[in-house]
Amino acid sequence: MILLRPIKWIAGILISLVMLVFLFIAIFGWNWLRAPIERMTLDKTGRELVIGGDIKVKFGWPLPRIQGNTVSFANPAWAKEKQMVTAEEVEITVDAAQLLRRTVVFPEVRLKRPVILLEESADGRKNWLLDRTQMNEDARIQIGRLALDQGSLGYDDVGRKTSLRAEVSSSTAATGEALSFTAQGQYKGLPFKATGTGGSVLALRDVKTPYPLKADFSVGKTVAKVDGTITSLLKFSAMDVRLALRGESLAHLFPLLGIAFPETGAYVTEGQLLHSAEVWRYEKFSGRVGASDIAGSFQVDNGGKRPAVEADLVSNRLDLADLGPLIGARTGSLASAIEAAPLPSKMAEPTQKQARLLPELPFKTDRWDRMDAEVTLKAKNFRSGTLPLDGLDTHLSLRDSVLTLSPLNFGIAGGHLDGTLVLDGRQDPIHAQVKLRARKILIAKLFPTVKLNKASIGEINGEFNLSGNGNSIRRMLADANGKVGLVVNGGEISQLMMERIGVHLWEMLELKMTGDKSVELRCAVADFDVKKGRMNAQALVFDTEVTTIIGTGNIDLGEEKLDLTLNQKTKNTSPLALRSPIHVRGNFARPEASVDKGRIALRAVGAIALGLVNPFLALIPLIDAGPGSDSDCGQLVRDARTFPRAEKK
Repeated sequence: MILLRPIKWIAGILISLVMLVFLFIAIFGWNWLRAPIERMTLDKTGRELVIGGDIKVKFGWPLPRIQGNTVSFANPAWAKEKQMVTAEEVEITVDAAQLLRRTVVFPEVRLKRPVILLEESADGRKNWLLDRTQMNEDARIQIGRLALDQGSLGYDDVGRKTSLRAEVSSSTAATGEALSFTAQGQYKGLPFKATGTGGSVLALRDVKTPYPLKADFSVGKTVAKVDGTITSLLKFSAMDVRLALRGESLAHLFPLLGIAFPETGAYVTEGQLLHSAEVWRYEKFSGRVGASDIAGSFQVDNGGKRPAVEADLVSNRLDLADLGPLIGARTGSLASAIEAAPLPSKMAEPTQKQARLLPELPFKTDRWDRMDAEVTLKAKNFRSGTLPLDGLDTHLSLRDSVLTLSPLNFGIAGGHLDGTLVLDGRQDPIHAQVKLRARKILIAKLFPTVKLNKASIGEINGEFNLSGNGNSIRRMLADANGKVGLVVNGGEISQLMMERIGVHLWEMLELKMTGDKSVELRCAVADFDVKKGRMNAQALVFDTEVTTIIGTGNIDLGEEKLDLTLNQKTKNTSPLALRSPIHVRGNFARPEASVDKGRIALRAVGAIALGLVNPFLALIPLIDAGPGSDSDCGQLVRDARTFPRAEKK
């Protein structure tokens, strides 16, 4: 009995205190909390909190609700705006258990007619961090879900050239969504606009509940449309949306995604975007880049030391012109160069810039070390103007700033080219190495626009090995060293073309009257030694039953200039023939052939001359030629190697 008396006294005192508290609240309300809360906020943050209206509290453990009217919270002195948050009404759910651990957590915040302005300074200070220097990432209030009713949002980041303003309003019930928004401003220096609808509550930290979102937005010249769900709007912990994209170049996505896509032409694509943990996947997409179609899957894994890209791409029609920017060529540069190039026989003005065919835009290797990539690409139809390309099958690998295409296979003129290409971006300039093999390329298909070649048959085979340094393809070739050449295995060729090469006027007239015929091709070999971008002819041989041609000279890849001489040996006596070497001069854009220093201009020498000067064929090396029919091909090659070279002028 003695022990029970103190317990009763203590219980009585506690009950009395609780009753006094309830009585105090009943008489004076919760507004007495205003001054302590405002004073505590000022002491901790150095920033003023003002609660202008009444304070109401709804008890509930462990999540009591606090409601206040006409609330404002000031910005630090460095910010552009005076207030960070103003709201007509604020309702906050407080995690009391976390508060006892001195951690401020608001599971849910509801704001009516708020104006929220978030700002990050150039030196990294953030106005939403609540320490006095705004630098401590732990000094922030954790908000789980945010509900906005008729408000304005702003975000400014001077260092990233970003300034965004958004208006949020409640949607009508007919839309099926509870929130609509519009936004505009600047994102990373690019104009930004957005409109869309979403759920009534922004699930900022909820990692389980998907948030519905439908939006159209544009950043610079990139336009996107999304429709799906996002989980955790602050961290994008999960995503499942239908995404449509279009823009002028995939490279413009770098400021948005941080992925170094190559320069491309205009594109449009649509597919399903999925995100979980560190992996982003764009699957079952289809679209176009320029005149080429593209489809497949694309994945980015951010879990390593840098993003790792994996892609499996297919195309029904792939146009080489759309790949031009990838290899440093401007769109339409080939046609423009040919059109703009002056005729070699006409002296250009000293200040006139020579038209170039070889791609000269530099590769942007500064971004190669920002990701790794493994990409496969298969194209059923591979086209390039008049070049008879058939298909493409390649694998691109980018590791530690080294880009490798292996294998690099594509069909051409009934045959195919296969090999490897390596670009080492770890050094400046880039070190490049290319190895290719040509097999069973048909002469008639290789030059489909040459009328004199219609009757020609025969297969070109070859290999080449070149290496050089440079930050564009033209610079690489200007520094190239290695071997280049080709061999034609048997076949037939236009007699009229051969008579024109030999300038047999009588036979040319006769064939014009009776029609073209085919003559047997016995031996055709081209062998170039390449040093510092100059292709020096070691052996140029073309032998038929009508004429044997032995060539000398060089091709300058850096200057894109031709200096070849074709010496013909007629096997049949012609009553009317101009016996003179044929000189092939000019540049790649406009080669010119002439007899004896231009006495007779031959604007089109025929397929063999084009074959020798065509810059594409200049990248096909020599295979040891076997003996030709009724001719000693090996001896002809040896004769060509010892043929007197004209002295350089």
